[in-house]
Amino acid sequence: MVVIGWVAERRALIDDLATLTPQQWETPSLAQGWSVHDVAAHLIDNALTTPGRLLRGMAAARFDFDRQNAAGVAANRGASPAETLTRLRAVADRTSGPPTFLAAEGSRLVEEIAHGEDIRRRLNLHRAYPPQSLAEALGYQARTREAMGGAKGLVGRVTLVATDAPVRLGRGPEVRGTALALLMLATGRRHGSSELSGPGVSLLPTDPA
Repeated sequence: MVVIGWVAERRALIDDLATLTPQQWETPSLAQGWSVHDVAAHLIDNALTTPGRLLRGMAAARFDFDRQNAAGVAANRGASPAETLTRLRAVADRTSGPPTFLAAEGSRLVEEIAHGEDIRRRLNLHRAYPPQSLAEALGYQARTREAMGGAKGLVGRVTLVATDAPVRLGRGPEVRGTALALLMLATGRRHGSSELSGPGVSLLPTDPA
């Protein structure tokens, strides 16, 4: 059976989370203001999302995405890491999501990889991501406007060139790096900035995500 990319990433992160100590679960992740535990709860909320559920959640949050995300974390974070991990395992194979006109299916793969890295990089964990998944996620980000969390403006200024995959996106001076480092850049993160090179680096934003 073919496993959908974002489902495979969710399963892989569950495997990593299962190895953590309670103290590691409470470590601040690289997602600003969220611990590892909070990120896991957010991913549960993402997995449970349906168009109707998202609409109700946004209405309750007065259509403030940050407030809606915070409410989702609070609702899905268990009383202990074990409880949260059980909840995440229960939704591991779900393929539901927001309406595709708002967030196409590619966004789910981006979320799983990016938030996985928010956790892994903070805890010095490593995952060898499937090259096809990284290329798909980068392609989605390159087509998506910044207002929707994408990198369409970025690839209008620089060319992203992967050093470990046949990926070349954009126009302008080159920014070279691994496909994963480029994806972190394309999601507005600066986790992998030290891994980037090329004349286009000087054109990149320097403020932290």
